[in-house]
Amino acid sequence: MPPFEGAFFPGLPRPTGYTLHIACMHSAHDTPATRPHRARRLGWKLVWFRLAAFFAVMGPGFITANVDNDPGGILTYSQAGAKFGYSLLWTLIPTTVALIVVQEMAARMGAVTGKGLSDLIREEFGLRITFFTMVVLGLADLGNIAAEFAGIASGMGIFGISKYLTVPVGAAVVWFVIVRGSYKPVERIFILLSLIYFTYPISAFLAHPDWPEALRRTVIPEWNANPDYLVMIVGLVGTTVTPWMQFYLQASIVEKGITEKHFSLSRWDVILGCVVTDVIAFFIVVACAATLYQSGHRNIGDAAEAALALKPFAGRFATLLFAVGLVNASMLSAAILPLATAYNVCEGLGFESGVDKRLTQAPIFYGLYTFLIVVGAGCVLIPGLPLMKLILLSQVANGVLIPFVLIFMLILVNKRGLMGDWKNGMWANAIAVTTSVVMIGLTAMMVWNSLHGG
Repeated sequence: MPPFEGAFFPGLPRPTGYTLHIACMHSAHDTPATRPHRARRLGWKLVWFRLAAFFAVMGPGFITANVDNDPGGILTYSQAGAKFGYSLLWTLIPTTVALIVVQEMAARMGAVTGKGLSDLIREEFGLRITFFTMVVLGLADLGNIAAEFAGIASGMGIFGISKYLTVPVGAAVVWFVIVRGSYKPVERIFILLSLIYFTYPISAFLAHPDWPEALRRTVIPEWNANPDYLVMIVGLVGTTVTPWMQFYLQASIVEKGITEKHFSLSRWDVILGCVVTDVIAFFIVVACAATLYQSGHRNIGDAAEAALALKPFAGRFATLLFAVGLVNASMLSAAILPLATAYNVCEGLGFESGVDKRLTQAPIFYGLYTFLIVVGAGCVLIPGLPLMKLILLSQVANGVLIPFVLIFMLILVNKRGLMGDWKNGMWANAIAVTTSVVMIGLTAMMVWNSLHGG
């Protein structure tokens, strides 16, 4: 076997034919002295081949995980840092592991079955259960969609632009990109926008946090029976492992045409996306813990307020970077979340769906997408509507709903008749079941504390 074979991206399919072709190209100049040079050239060719193969399937996992850092997520992470300092950073490690396992399950089901999650739920559990699930998730998603447009209004408000201009323009832009686009260019736009999230790590460094303390709190769990602490944990998990993500990721895998043959590459796309999204979350918590918590500014009304509150401690540049990240996250999420909901409902009820289809081919899909954008944007323009309460409640609702979605996924992914040799292994089942049990337990504790006043 030539050098470097299997050394990069372990688990990815080896370009066997390509490797054999190069390895067998012996010439008169192939001497012991030239073989090390030829081996190095072969190694770099293999690296570039695998990188090209990875980028060909990259997209669904990376985009889905990064959109998870939407305005609701940014607000939740900001509040976690402002209210509790570094003490909730430890939750990011187990939630990252859970997110990787859950997202990998969804991607694997899409690659193996060629069907979306709603489609599989309808086929395996019947139309009645599917309809009920779609209604509940659709209502939760509608709250999330309103939160995305609230994020556009808040973020652009930092630059002094009225929400009555930015929200309609934002709604028109995201509608046009999806309805008039096709899957590949739309996916490239989403990947490009995902890279703008790296404004948050810069903001965190400008805040000059206590890095040893932050890292210590990341690896050492700290428990607190305070009801607000429990609600924040449910919100943090709920904004990281959300129900809509599983439906959108699986539908994207199917629409991109990824099959079992490409899945080992797609798994790396999922892992990369999950790690990046929670690294960004870490920096948001750290930035707010180092500034707002330390200064006693512990009540954040929205993510824009968090950005503005950074200014006295981290400088105007940090505030502007935080604001740019918020607007970017809002636009990206405002495009994808209605898309995810439209996929869910249309697949579950048997209607045509997909960005690559024309308006006349999938009228219900595009009609629902348009309706969600109009209603979500319209809510933000209603004077006096408590948008921030809506955002936080939507994140907690995600935490409450995710165990039910996971139960569906676990039943489906363990069916040998459906998944064959690709069904779940012991560790994936253990982590997914543990995630469900923990979320049910945390939600029950949160409700109990709320009813009994802590």
